[in-house]
Order: sequence, then structure tokens, then C-alpha cells
Amino acid sequence: MDIVLIRHPAVDVEEGVCYGHSDVALADAPEASAAALAVRLATLQVPAPRVLLSSPLTRCASVAAALAANFGCAYSCDDSLKEMDFGTWELQRWNDIDRALIDAWANDFEGARAHGGESVEQFVSRVRTWFDALQQTRELSPAYVVTHAGVMRVIAATVLGLPVERCLKWSLDMSGCVWLRRDDVTHDWSMVRWNA
Repeated sequence: MDIVLIRHPAVDVEEGVCYGHSDVALADAPEASAAALAVRLATLQVPAPRVLLSSPLTRCASVAAALAANFGCAYSCDDSLKEMDFGTWELQRWNDIDRALIDAWANDFEGARAHGGESVEQFVSRVRTWFDALQQTRELSPAYVVTHAGVMRVIAATVLGLPVERCLKWSLDMSGCVWLRRDDVTHDWSMVRWNA
């Protein structure tokens, strides 16, 4: 089973703004981004997708639709693939958020919800539930999943048996791709590419 996770391209948001669950526009046309991604994936010899799955947020869904048209396959959106909900911090500059609240979050990384949105624990549970269901449907392989950095890190941590916090330190560019493969006999996962 092959799953290729694709981070959405750059967004039209000022640097330093928290936009996790918010529906923000892409900086460039989704068709151009999808064409560039298709070329890169072909260069990496990633198998063409049987299906494209996506976060419903515009920055992902518009690219997924363009990729699906390029590959001639179906695509669908799932709320489980949205980025973490940062509640009242959404669309706020990180530097403008009360430092005490950010420190409290850091001190209880998994459980804190000072922003009123999702805790990391809730977010991880949402993504892992989706991923567990995906693994039961072999006919979807290879699948491309257009989503967000947080979702990609949770899935990578899950398949590699690592704490999510550890994967937060790994660089993941806009339009970065993560190729994961599961052995259909042993059911062991491996990472073929990170941030390709």
C-alpha cells in the first residue's frame, strides 16, 4: 500500500499568522501548483494515484481537484484531514498571542486548549481514526492525500511509532511530499521519502 501525503502550496497569508483551521486562499493558482507537483512526483517515480483524498479547506481541495483532473482519477474531501483548530488564535499573529497562554500550551502540549479549539490529543485522535480506516481499504492504493503539515506529521509519527512532538522538528516545506509504503504481507510501514 502506497500513500503519498502532499502539503498544500504556499498561502496568501502574512508570515507569522496562525491559520490552522481557517480557510485561506493559495498564493498561486492551484492548477499551476498541481502541474508542478505532478512533474515532481513523476521525477521521484511515485506511482500514479488511484484516488485523491483531501482536506476540504480551499488551499488543499483546489489542488486535489486539479491533480485529480491531471491524473484522471476521483477525489474526495474529508473533514478529518483539516489542520488543527486553534480556536481564538486563528488568523492572529503568533507574536500577538498572550505569551502566558502559549507557555501554558507548551507545558501541557497534548491536553491544553487555552485557545478554545482542539487540543493536540484531540487532533491526533481525529487524524489517527481517519488513518486507521484508510488502512482497511487496500483498493485505494496508491492514494495521494492533499493536506496540512500537522496531519502529515501525525501520520508519519503513527507509522514510525514516534511521539508526535518529535516529528514537529522535521522540516516540511509548502508542497512538500511524504511517501509512505506498507508491506502487504508484514503490514510494516516504511518512509520512502520525507519532504521530497
